[in-house]
Amino acid sequence: MAGTNRDDWIVVITGSDERQRRLLSALRDETSMTVTALPPDADFETRLDPPPDAQGDAVSGRNDEATTRDDGQRTAARPAGIVVSLDRPTALRTTLERVHEEAPSAPTIVAPRNGSERVATAALRGGATEYVPAESDEDAIDRIVAAIRSERDAEQENNVEPEATDEWRVLRNLADELPDEAFIIGEEGTYLDVSVRPDAAELYTLSHDKLVGNNIDEAFPSATAAQLQSCIDRTIRAGEAQSIEYEAETSDGKRCYEARIVPIDDEITESSAVLWLAQDVTERAQRVSELRSRRDRLETLNRINAVVREVIETLVEAPSRDAIEREVCDQLVDSELYCGSWIAERTTDRQLAYRTGSGSADTFLERARELPADRQPPLQRAAATGEVQTANGLAEADALPEPLQEAAADDDVASLIAVPISHEDATYGVLTVLASRDDAFSDREQAEFRLLGESIGFTIQAVKNRQLLFADTVVELEFRIHGGDTLSFDLSETYDCTCSLEWAGTTARGRSFQFVTIEGLDGETVLEEATDHDSVESCRVIHDGARRCTIELQLSRSGVRTLANHGATIRDVTVEDGVGSCLVEVSQDADVREIAEALTAVYENTDLVARREVDRPVLTAAERRSRILDELTDRQLTTLRLAYYGGFFDWPRESTGEEIAEAMDVSPPTMHQHLRKGLKTVLGEFFEEGSGTE
Repeated sequence: MAGTNRDDWIVVITGSDERQRRLLSALRDETSMTVTALPPDADFETRLDPPPDAQGDAVSGRNDEATTRDDGQRTAARPAGIVVSLDRPTALRTTLERVHEEAPSAPTIVAPRNGSERVATAALRGGATEYVPAESDEDAIDRIVAAIRSERDAEQENNVEPEATDEWRVLRNLADELPDEAFIIGEEGTYLDVSVRPDAAELYTLSHDKLVGNNIDEAFPSATAAQLQSCIDRTIRAGEAQSIEYEAETSDGKRCYEARIVPIDDEITESSAVLWLAQDVTERAQRVSELRSRRDRLETLNRINAVVREVIETLVEAPSRDAIEREVCDQLVDSELYCGSWIAERTTDRQLAYRTGSGSADTFLERARELPADRQPPLQRAAATGEVQTANGLAEADALPEPLQEAAADDDVASLIAVPISHEDATYGVLTVLASRDDAFSDREQAEFRLLGESIGFTIQAVKNRQLLFADTVVELEFRIHGGDTLSFDLSETYDCTCSLEWAGTTARGRSFQFVTIEGLDGETVLEEATDHDSVESCRVIHDGARRCTIELQLSRSGVRTLANHGATIRDVTVEDGVGSCLVEVSQDADVREIAEALTAVYENTDLVARREVDRPVLTAAERRSRILDELTDRQLTTLRLAYYGGFFDWPRESTGEEIAEAMDVSPPTMHQHLRKGLKTVLGEFFEEGSGTE
């Protein structure tokens, strides 16, 4: 090893473990020097003398590093290096202080078994000459030997104390071992020294050499600089390490750094200063930001789901359309997710008119009330297409008129969603919701609002039907349809028969059925015609006679279904000689024009031939009950009572048909005949009065 000989020696301070033995043996082999091992609690004052096999020359006066004190006594030469292999920061700091007390000129090399930022900081604050952590023992030996050689070579070449050649050597070692960049920064924020990894230095817009002498105010925007200076002040004031995250503009754009700021003792610098160890954590910050964004989106979506579900639940109890719309708007803005909400309805002239609204975006809501719908493109598109519409950046959105842009800026409204309120093919209006969040309405959020719009539409239709059911006065509409392209029209023209609608309705799963009675034709012929007809999805014969039959139909398009979706109660539908006659009842506030246009969309040649207001007799519950009992025979009434009170209709049954028949003293077939006729009479009171789709 250059610069060393047998008279040099190394002191190793470490624990008494297997690693210590390997370290001592390897150092002897690699350096050909005497190696002395000391525990951390050794008496350094007496044990930092050279070992017996390294002090002969010093005694004889041939060792250049032996010195003579004023009293004439000889002192031992300093060791070539003191290796401290400790990884507990407190023990390391204490050991370094004691070593420097007894051998202030000896180079100290900190080679911890497990390096860390805390250990590296303790090495710096303890005044270590070198910091050489290593992942393996072999690597540690190589680096320790290289450090000792560097110290000895520098001393022999310059004939000066090694630590005087580079005041911030440990700082540079820390920059090599731990962070992407390390700085010594004075208490006023001035860079005293800088050490940056080569790959990290490529990101600098200013050479790190030119950074020395500048202030952090010159390196960062004022807000960031103030934040960093505050952290420096806290570190010096508390005398404890602090952590901070900050952003910096680099040649690769804005990047995120995490820094550990450690106070430096006054003996290392002339005034208070800190060691600033910074690590580029941009990728980690991006991952954290993405995870946080996903979490926030999920939390927001969960809150939206909860709000939508709560709104839907309240719809069931709403007594009127006004109450439905008012409750929807109030609940949406009460959630704090949205700053405004309003509903516009379809008017008789096919326009949209403001009905009700709620929220803190007063200016925007007022402008929306004043502006016609044709100047509010998202609402117009939602009503025309039946699809959810969204808009973002409302303060600058070209799609919005200037008054709404200004209102969005005043109320801090960033985005909106326009949701058609519809059920089946009937559109009742548009729900518009405002949010202060940018891009607030994701695809999943739009799906939730689409469901809400459909639920509101369904509830409005239900309210219309309920109002129609209990109204004393209704509007009766009579339509005449020429040349329809459904099965009933074709059968009436081809076979000179009459088709009458018995009932039409929709199941809970959305399947629509019509039960049609055909006078003048048998079921087999009807089934053959239905099988090849384009309008028929399925057909089943319910009752078949020689010249009369009843069938169950599913049609691809149905004017009956269209009328029902618009809140009309169908009283009679008959097709004869290719001409259809349709009689329906609607509430007094129904949009007759909208109903007529909807029916025309299914049957091109449709005319409204009559519009009449009709007073309906209202039966009390007692009157209806009496009328039903009057229509039942004694046998039918007795059978129904025995079956009801005997548990025949329970599930599971408490009595069988045979047991009911035995109680009546009749045969089971006779009992079932009386039971079915009685049930048909009762049900007919509800389902067949006035015919149609009540």
